[in-house]
Amino acid sequence: MNLVEHWFRDLTERVLGSGVFHSVPDLIEKILDYTRLNNENPKPLIWTATADSILEKVRRGRVALQATKQN
Repeated sequence: MNLVEHWFRDLTERVLGSGVFHSVPDLIEKILDYTRLNNENPKPLIWTATADSILEKVRRGRVALQATKQN
């Protein structure tokens, strides 16, 4: 899962999934509150993947896509 997906999952679990919103402005306010809180303690991205590992995943993805197209 990439970082954007992770962020939206957390937003959904912590704010949207259990919330009751009486209007669109109320929903926007809750999302902005979560964003402000999240930004108070930012966590830097530490890239751990190597270029070779990424290219290998791309290669495997292409092979899988070709196999799907042929079926």
